[in-house]
Amino acid sequence: MGTPRGNKSYISLGLKYRRETGAAELRVLDQRLLPAEERWLSAEDPAQMGHLIQELAVRGAPMIGVCAALSLACEASRGANAEQLRASARMLREARPTAVNLAWAVDRLLALPVERWIEEAERIAAEDIALCEGMARNGAALVAQGERVLTHCNTGGLATVGVGTALGVLRRAHEQGKAISVWVDETRPLLQGGRLTAWELGRLGIPYRLVVDSAAGMLMARGEVDRVLVGADRIACNGDAANKIGTYSLAVLARHHGVPFHIVAPRSTVDRACPDGAAIPIEQRAPDEVRGPWAPPDAPVYNPAFDTTPAELITSWILDDAVLSSQDVAEGALRTIEP
Repeated sequence: MGTPRGNKSYISLGLKYRRETGAAELRVLDQRLLPAEERWLSAEDPAQMGHLIQELAVRGAPMIGVCAALSLACEASRGANAEQLRASARMLREARPTAVNLAWAVDRLLALPVERWIEEAERIAAEDIALCEGMARNGAALVAQGERVLTHCNTGGLATVGVGTALGVLRRAHEQGKAISVWVDETRPLLQGGRLTAWELGRLGIPYRLVVDSAAGMLMARGEVDRVLVGADRIACNGDAANKIGTYSLAVLARHHGVPFHIVAPRSTVDRACPDGAAIPIEQRAPDEVRGPWAPPDAPVYNPAFDTTPAELITSWILDDAVLSSQDVAEGALRTIEP
């Protein structure tokens, strides 16, 4: 198995990758333990990576795509043969069904001879950093001085290798001195907003207030939300977008109260083979995530991880290379996006 010459490393908020001489090394920050504990896990084995992705130790649509690719690069650097590598890739591809970035990244490797997988996986990581910079730049240009922005789930440096998607926009607007403040949805049932986004915003020094998900309507009714920025796990070519459960409700509320609602995602999240939101597979997760210690242990549970927001409720799609309006999308702009 050939290994590219030269050292390569990527260090981000949630990922540490290094390839010098010999086998590549990959460590990930266990997001299940935040904010109480910052524990780094070795993640060179694709089977282990698949488990970490399923258990949400590694999460965020762009991040799971990059981590899957880099774990395959690590396996390749350890001399795995082509049959082993392709089997690992097929396993990883199925780890989570909704986020298209995972399949996109793995399919990029599967389309190449395995001798090129290390180089391609590292290219995917580098591209993610650049894509985040593009989204941050494009989105920050829309944010006005002093805006109060509401966001949902976690879309920052824990969900990408770069500055993030929606949270990357907030970070860039803050760095530009726009004096923004952020309403952070707790994001039931696993509290990615309360645990992860609040943690990231605190590290960045961005003013925020944590609210329960159901407070969003009241805040909008009082005129205390100027804009909603969320990420996406898959965007259909008609503009419908799947994101963390609760996003659709926010979009309906935003439309009713006249609040701009934006999807922030890289072009790799656009699925040109998906005609509309009805075709997006929605992951169902374990009942215990919802039951917690407060419900009867045998309570029947319906626990979709995502919902789908129809294009007609979205003000614009903030991508890495463009901001698309409703008219752009209606005219087919997403159908021509090159991943």
